[in-house]
Amino acid sequence: MTPNPFLGVFFHWLGGLASGSFYVPYKGVRKWSWETYWLVGGFFSWIICPWFLASLLTKNLFGVLGQQEFTTLWWTYFFGAMWGFGGLTFGLTMRYLGMSLGMGVALGYCAAFGTLVPPVAKVFMPGLKSVESSIVEIARTTAGQVILTGVVVCLIGIGVAALAGLTKEREMPEAEKKKAIAEFNFTKGLLVATFSGIMSACFSFALTAGNPIGEASRAAGTDAIWSGLPKLVVVLAGGFTTNFIWCVMLNIKNRSGYQYFASHIRPEHAHHGGTNSGEATPAQTAGAQVFATDLKIPVLGNYLFSALAGTCWYFQFFFYSMGEVKMGKYNFASWTLHMASIIIFSTMWGWIFHEWKGSSKKAHLLIAGGIATLILSTCIIGAGAGWTNLMAFLKSL
Repeated sequence: MTPNPFLGVFFHWLGGLASGSFYVPYKGVRKWSWETYWLVGGFFSWIICPWFLASLLTKNLFGVLGQQEFTTLWWTYFFGAMWGFGGLTFGLTMRYLGMSLGMGVALGYCAAFGTLVPPVAKVFMPGLKSVESSIVEIARTTAGQVILTGVVVCLIGIGVAALAGLTKEREMPEAEKKKAIAEFNFTKGLLVATFSGIMSACFSFALTAGNPIGEASRAAGTDAIWSGLPKLVVVLAGGFTTNFIWCVMLNIKNRSGYQYFASHIRPEHAHHGGTNSGEATPAQTAGAQVFATDLKIPVLGNYLFSALAGTCWYFQFFFYSMGEVKMGKYNFASWTLHMASIIIFSTMWGWIFHEWKGSSKKAHLLIAGGIATLILSTCIIGAGAGWTNLMAFLKSL
């Protein structure tokens, strides 16, 4: 397939739109604990959608996976499981920082580490099967230097977004913070977002480790644009393992496992609901009266909203796999493009849900500047990837 980095950027933006929007349906969930709706959505994200679409759009899925070396499957699965820790804390990031700032900080870290980990690893693990160059090889080329500059610009955007959040935390009235984000806590959210972003970057390493799966899929007759789907099956199986274990542990600890099948919630969980759910506050449990209507669980609606959220989340990597094959030699930059586009679209949703209402003009200018910087970083990286293909085209004339 002929590289087309501009089309690759477009696919990554579609993936960013899907990921930046996936948390919105969860706002429609009612009377379920976080661990309940997170796991239901996860079944669609990590099991149902990957297997269904890979089976539908690729050739001989089971044969391709069965012919892989154990080490390929293991490292692809392992780093998927490590990403799972980032996925778990990512949900907490949304609860403490909201959609715009939470995704901005967590995915900013994820963008930088996820872009650089695979090529850096090639320096220390030269036997790693990958179509990507090492960081040393990348830095020696003009296009590589441009792309690395884009990564630095992305990090600057992270810093500006974090400063915007700190300004917001200091200036917004407490009541306004809680109105938009019930559990807003900048310090706790920043720590969780940092851990989440670094661990989530393991997804990029998992995709790199799974490159032989994509190559085998192409050899089996799969169109190159769909060849990344089989490795997502393995990566997301690892992520599912981590999330499944943790959510079941929380179901046991919080005695919330009954919620999957119950039509009514227990009184101690009556104040759970949507993305602002959590343990009921003392004021809620001590002073609030619980009516029968407060205990009814909208079961069908909860499953539909969770399924929609999970499916939407999966489509970020559906489009990612398409964009990656279009980026040419410097496809490692796909990660930064993808993450930066998620931050951009999640901030859009943050503005729509008034998460920045009540903050000062300074905070608004900072978050706008951070987003503009991230957009600039995607343009720089796209230009760097496009430069290589342009030079190759000119040499062929």
